[in-house]
Amino acid sequence: MNFNGSVYPHALSLISKEFNVSSQAANTSQMIFKVAYGFGCELWAPWSEEFGRRNIMQLSLFLTNIWQILGGKAPNFGTIIVARFLGGISQAGGSVTLGVVADMWLPQDHGYAVAYVVLASVLGAVIGPIFGGLMEEHLSWHWNFWIQLIFGGVTQLLHFLLVPETRASVLTDREAKRRRKSGEDPEIYGPHEVKSLDFKEIIRTWLRPFYMFVCEPIVLFCSLLSGFADHLIFICNQSFTPIFKQWNFSTTACGLIFITLVVSYAIAYPLHLIDIYYMRKKMDELMHSPRGPERRLLLLLYLAPLLSIGLFGFAWTSMGPDYTPWIAPAIFSTVIGIANYSIYMATIDYMVAAYGPYASSATGGNGLARDLLGGIAAMYSGPLYDNIGGKFHYQWGSTLLGCLSIICSIPIYIFYWKGPLIRKKSKFAQEIARSLEDEMEHVQPGHVKESFNDQSSPSKEITDVEEVGSKV
Repeated sequence: MNFNGSVYPHALSLISKEFNVSSQAANTSQMIFKVAYGFGCELWAPWSEEFGRRNIMQLSLFLTNIWQILGGKAPNFGTIIVARFLGGISQAGGSVTLGVVADMWLPQDHGYAVAYVVLASVLGAVIGPIFGGLMEEHLSWHWNFWIQLIFGGVTQLLHFLLVPETRASVLTDREAKRRRKSGEDPEIYGPHEVKSLDFKEIIRTWLRPFYMFVCEPIVLFCSLLSGFADHLIFICNQSFTPIFKQWNFSTTACGLIFITLVVSYAIAYPLHLIDIYYMRKKMDELMHSPRGPERRLLLLLYLAPLLSIGLFGFAWTSMGPDYTPWIAPAIFSTVIGIANYSIYMATIDYMVAAYGPYASSATGGNGLARDLLGGIAAMYSGPLYDNIGGKFHYQWGSTLLGCLSIICSIPIYIFYWKGPLIRKKSKFAQEIARSLEDEMEHVQPGHVKESFNDQSSPSKEITDVEEVGSKV
């Protein structure tokens, strides 16, 4: 789904000429898509908990693919705007994918899975421009939509064939129905059969990510840093072409420069795998430590400065062939990519550890910030590099972003040292701590298992997920 957002900008110049709109007006279609994407992920998430991750993802992919047809057949620019909005609001990817991770792994075990999900997400954002340059130079703008449709269709087919349902409550409902149908246990019901759909609860679930984004300092500042780092990739999508054309790069070659970001992710990913390995060796100690969640920020303390270093280096090596070779800004873009992956990975991992059962809402704020800032970047990235700094406008645009990155990175160091104190003042973190204390005081070994096997009631609800997992 990130592919759809990153490949589309390479159709904007062609769309601008086709429908006689300014380049800035054409950029509104990208902004609308990214903003709608940010809200769409949050709107889909509660339904995936009720109807299943697999079903919701299939519906999301189907609708996303349908709107590509509307965009490819658009007779005017207004239709493209509508198609991009519907395509964005139909995308459930980020929230549902992290929900699948939460279904399959305990918080202390999910590190490798989160690292892989983050890798897939950031790769989607850079594979688009690599192919987008080829498409812009050799195909009409319609093909931008058709290739998104082909890519989405293949993805949906693979998802349908290979990805099973992971939501425990949905699997439990299925097992209950199977037992009643077979006569094995005609009086047993799943959790969603016992408790009907509660729209008030869904509304509360919808609103919680926005509330946490505004009211929880950890969520707010981690999300802003993650969003800032991610939106740089979309700014690169706009700035690489004019910058590297100084070295007489073709449009296709400018797109291929994004391979440097693929290299950066290939470097950052194993670094985090190594960090996860050493964390897992001390997991028992970390789970009982008040600073346990903050340990997940340790590697980021060393890698976050690469964002500023990369931006400043990129700025002042992008002055053209009279000053530097083209490989110099390409190397610094790799440095930016390492920081981008690390920020995304560490902030999500930290919020999941800090907020436990509210992790989906916390990471939802992260995704919202990334998409909102990415959408806003579509509107100001062009003027930023064209109108600031006179002769050195490319340089001062990136320098300004480098200065902002320093400010955005400061909270990470505050959270690492003062995180336990900040979490003590958090409503959600306090609730999690109380729940853990109650669980330790009142739940005795074997108590839960015995209650599941109680046969005194005329009707029962399946709640033993391990039992269901062995049968489904």
